[in-house]
Amino acid sequence: MARDMRHLDHAELRGIIGEQPYPLLFATVSGAHLYGFPSRDSDVDLRGVHVLPATEVVGLRHGPETRDRTWFENDAEVDLVTHDLAKFARLMLRRNGYVLEQVLSPLVVLTTPEHEELRELANGCITRWHAHHYRGFAKTQWEFFEKKRELKPLLYTFRVLLTGINLMRTGIVQADLRELPGGPSYLPELMAAKAEAEHAPLDGPSGDRLAADVTRLQNVLDEAEAVTGLPDRPSVEDGLNELLVRVRLGR
Repeated sequence: MARDMRHLDHAELRGIIGEQPYPLLFATVSGAHLYGFPSRDSDVDLRGVHVLPATEVVGLRHGPETRDRTWFENDAEVDLVTHDLAKFARLMLRRNGYVLEQVLSPLVVLTTPEHEELRELANGCITRWHAHHYRGFAKTQWEFFEKKRELKPLLYTFRVLLTGINLMRTGIVQADLRELPGGPSYLPELMAAKAEAEHAPLDGPSGDRLAADVTRLQNVLDEAEAVTGLPDRPSVEDGLNELLVRVRLGR
């Protein structure tokens, strides 16, 4: 079986997170655990936002916009990557579905009232142009699959295409492949096989069938983008700026 997130000590995780040199607004679980197909040997990917003090922003010497820390807990490799709030806000305002998945992840390890504000503001960052993010991500993962013939990039390909389609149709960021409609009937079998090993090779549908299904979903994403009611631009830049200034100044 895949590693159950409940086997990790969340209190210990929060303790380690609390040792970070900058205060965190949130830390959530991303990666395969969020996508619904972790393996027994999957890493645990934590993503979040830290806040640099004003003294490390306005002077000549700036603090780190991105921090990365890796450690092991109960034989699990845990990777914590955080961005400073200003960088994260800029990414939210671009067509970056990845950061929206992080801030909206239901797998929350650490949260604050400001995290809740970010979650609300995230809805105003969703635009029709996020289809480009998911289309490009799928193309990259499909190319990885064609080279390696492993289940991981194949499942990522289907996941991002279905996430993009669902987003264009509903305006909702859903990253869990198990919750996304419209995928091929063989996906549960592939997910079960991937649960046994992170880099399991493909043993299932033919390459022609996989390619046909990926092309079909690419076309569905194009069609969903063409008729979506999502806006062209984010509507919450002022709100993100206000939150950043308030948090940075400690108000």
